[in-house]
Amino acid sequence: MSERDSQVPCNDSDPLVAAVANCSREPIHIPGSIQPHGFLLVLDSPSLAILQASENVVDWLGAPADCLAGARLVDLCEAGAVVERALSLLGPAEPAPRHLADLRLARPDDGRERDIAVTAHVTAGLVIVEFEEVDGDAAANGDFYPLLATFIGRLQDAADTEQLCRLAIGEIKRLSGFGRVKAYAFDADGNGQVLAELADPGYSSYLGLHFPASDIPQQARALYCVNRIRLIVDADYRPSPLVPALNPKTAQPLDLSQAALRSVSPVHLQYMRNMRTQASMSISIVVGGRLWGLISCHHVQPLIVAPQTRAVCELLGRLLSLQIESRESRASAEHMLALRHYVFQLLSSMSDHDSVQHGLREQAQTLLDFMAADGAAVIDASDCQLFGHTPAAPQVEALAYWLAGRHATEPFHSDNLARDIPELPELADSVAGLLAVSISQIHPHYLIWFKNECIRTVNWAGKPEKSVDAHGSLDPRHSFECWQEVRRGYSTPWHPRELQAVLELRNAILGIVLRKAEAMAQLAGDLSKSNKELEAFSYSVSHDLRAPLRHIAGYAELLEEFEGERLSERGRRFIDNIADAARFAGSLVDSLLSFSQMGRAALHPVTVDMQGLLGAVLHEMQPEIEGRAITWNIGELPVVHADAVYLHQVLRNLLSNALKYSRGRNPAVIEIGAEQSSGCTQVFVRDNGVGFDMQYVDKLFNVFQRLHRMEDFEGTGIGLANVRRIIERHDGRVWAKAAPDEGATFYFTLPDPRQEI
Repeated sequence: MSERDSQVPCNDSDPLVAAVANCSREPIHIPGSIQPHGFLLVLDSPSLAILQASENVVDWLGAPADCLAGARLVDLCEAGAVVERALSLLGPAEPAPRHLADLRLARPDDGRERDIAVTAHVTAGLVIVEFEEVDGDAAANGDFYPLLATFIGRLQDAADTEQLCRLAIGEIKRLSGFGRVKAYAFDADGNGQVLAELADPGYSSYLGLHFPASDIPQQARALYCVNRIRLIVDADYRPSPLVPALNPKTAQPLDLSQAALRSVSPVHLQYMRNMRTQASMSISIVVGGRLWGLISCHHVQPLIVAPQTRAVCELLGRLLSLQIESRESRASAEHMLALRHYVFQLLSSMSDHDSVQHGLREQAQTLLDFMAADGAAVIDASDCQLFGHTPAAPQVEALAYWLAGRHATEPFHSDNLARDIPELPELADSVAGLLAVSISQIHPHYLIWFKNECIRTVNWAGKPEKSVDAHGSLDPRHSFECWQEVRRGYSTPWHPRELQAVLELRNAILGIVLRKAEAMAQLAGDLSKSNKELEAFSYSVSHDLRAPLRHIAGYAELLEEFEGERLSERGRRFIDNIADAARFAGSLVDSLLSFSQMGRAALHPVTVDMQGLLGAVLHEMQPEIEGRAITWNIGELPVVHADAVYLHQVLRNLLSNALKYSRGRNPAVIEIGAEQSSGCTQVFVRDNGVGFDMQYVDKLFNVFQRLHRMEDFEGTGIGLANVRRIIERHDGRVWAKAAPDEGATFYFTLPDPRQEI
């Protein structure tokens, strides 16, 4: 038993690595030789003159291969005329082998006639004709229609893929006579698992076992897709080379991809012998243009299968492929429909909320079910929301930073984090797999799903390791006994359809964000227009009201001065009330005018020493401070980049507020301080006054909003609104914290002096 935690990187200087690489580069489609249970001729088109022949042609036609150049088959044997007539029916492009005729040829060595099946195909302007010796009974044409009709009906009734494979291998075993027939499917890594098997007594069973991907190199897999059936009659055969080695017409080795007699790799022949298999036949299961699996037939003795029988077996394999493709297409459609249902639920929630993050938070379980994940994270610039089983927030944030550094637009996925993200080893302590997708084209915002470790036991047909022989060539394994491996550190893999669905979700989210951004831009435009109109209106009204209010106050004073002695006490009280109201209204109008001007005036930022500015403000406010018991706690204030005039107004308003609302305290304690935080300067003004209820804090910085009665505390209700407008124009923000009768603290931020406003 083995436990595999991760894959070890390969060393190119390792002899085993070199042997595997050489095996993967072996040009198996141009072996330059054939299997000797038949012979092969290469004819020119359209003259049908012989260009090449297999060396063993002499055993059949009596003429050496090197003497046949330019000859015609019709001149070499009586059956040549039959073959040439059949060849005349071939089209100019017949890449698949076609059965031409069944002949009887007498071998020159013993004069005994043999049954020969003749097939041919056309490639690159050449006609490749193959003559195979077959058993007399096998060569006879059978009526395969009832078999195929019954087989198709049974395929349609099969419950699952395993039953489909059992039906196919049953018919193929009965037709071909092989002692063991098995069907296996490849996983995403190319490893094969035996799904169905039928074997005669005495044959080892491989049902349920796995075969490593390295057993079939990539070029062999590609050839399986081109040529759907391959027969090896005897693993101990002696190859018969082509003469000449290079085709005279193309000056290249002959492509034998479609040839039934094509010789195979010596490594594969040794593999067969190690498996105690003397004859084999492979039938490809091709689904959607990819090699889905194989039907593999084995026999302990040499075995010839006639071309007609092979053709029926190949057809059965194609029917099986179509059935599997149909079922997989239906399953794929159902899976995508289910995934898109989750996408619809998530999008509906996001559309109903102000932000994507809020919408996803409301559908946390749907987010997990969508990817069949154990945990998920939604990350934006200011927040990291975690759902289900995930790594700790700092680890997820580090992961987001790592993802952003990749600058990739495609989803990142892994079923083994220890292997794929060695830079963050702590992730693998919590989870084994993840899938991440960016949901912003500008900012590092991500959706991430996590999967826990899924410990899996894999039963291999022999230990899946290669070795090298004394000559440095690949030596196939010798044992195919069940060898068990425990795989740790892996999650269940992410399905390609899940990756497709995640991309659809990402694109839809970007669409939602874009629509929300457009709506916000439209709203911002409308709001800006309304604000400008309101500012113009307030400026006009406040400017025009100043003169009448001054007149009212002035005439009230004149009336009291000139007619005061003749007025009653009640009349003088009325005059005083008129004057006070006019002065308050004038002050209110002046504040409103200042507020409207703030939105229109340009800023002139300069370097400002806040310590010195605070001293000037306190000196100016000396009349308000005189006669009061006040304890000042003034911290170290920094140098900032701001408009000095407006910053003076901010400090004046905040300090006036602190003095006003701490009027009943003895002593009043007022604290001013600052600190650097997240690339900005944060300033605060704190008092021990009456405070306020935090449930009303949102109203605090609005125009004309007051949290206390005017009878208790004077003021126009515009000062804090002015503070917010000034600070926001400096790209800062303002807020407050308080509790009733426990004082209040007002904060504002300004950009770092090193940054431009």
